[in-house]
Amino acid sequence: MPAVQFTSRPELARPDAGTVKVSTWDVGTPERQRRTIEAIRAAWAAREWPHPGLLSYSVLAGEDGKTLLHYSQWTDESVHREFARTGRDERVAEIDAAVPGIERLGLRAFELYRSGVKQDIREPGCVVIVDIELDGPDPAGQRDWVDAVFEALESDPAPRPGGISAHFHVSTDGTRVLNYAEWESAQAHVDALAASGDGVGSTTPQWHRVQNHPGLKRSTVRRYTPALSLASGL
Repeated sequence: MPAVQFTSRPELARPDAGTVKVSTWDVGTPERQRRTIEAIRAAWAAREWPHPGLLSYSVLAGEDGKTLLHYSQWTDESVHREFARTGRDERVAEIDAAVPGIERLGLRAFELYRSGVKQDIREPGCVVIVDIELDGPDPAGQRDWVDAVFEALESDPAPRPGGISAHFHVSTDGTRVLNYAEWESAQAHVDALAASGDGVGSTTPQWHRVQNHPGLKRSTVRRYTPALSLASGL
């Protein structure tokens, strides 16, 4: 197996990513957040890359000072099951030995549906995770909501500056949409929210449709700082 390669960010729109896994850890404090990131780095650097079907693994540090978001890309679900069976436990054990008491808040499976990327690619200083929950399983509704967002973005008369990319994922159980949005900085996102007072878009019929879409149960918006991104050394 190849060695681990440290990268600046994952290639989010790569077409060979058949499944994406997203999970959150609560580590309690900013100091434990920092220590956990270093423990993850050490646990992965000490071992060969586990499988060519794991395309990337990234960790984001929550603005709240206590959470870590994990984002990994896989060629398919069977590769993730194989890693969980043969390669996960020893890494987790080493991390838990370094930082005991981590609370793991669940793992969800997604597929990338649509991406929007600006031409002037910049390194993101902030990642905004928008988590949309629907009333129930609705694969068509997931995609219809994302399509409505793109229509609103494309027709917006005053798009907010600072956005770099947006990558919309649909959960495989049909109940959620996750937008992994890269921004120049957290302040750029704060300013975009403040400009309209209701999301990052202008007051248009298209954005009204997004915000009042049938079946939309709730949404959460959280900001993160990119902390660690790994890929195969091949």
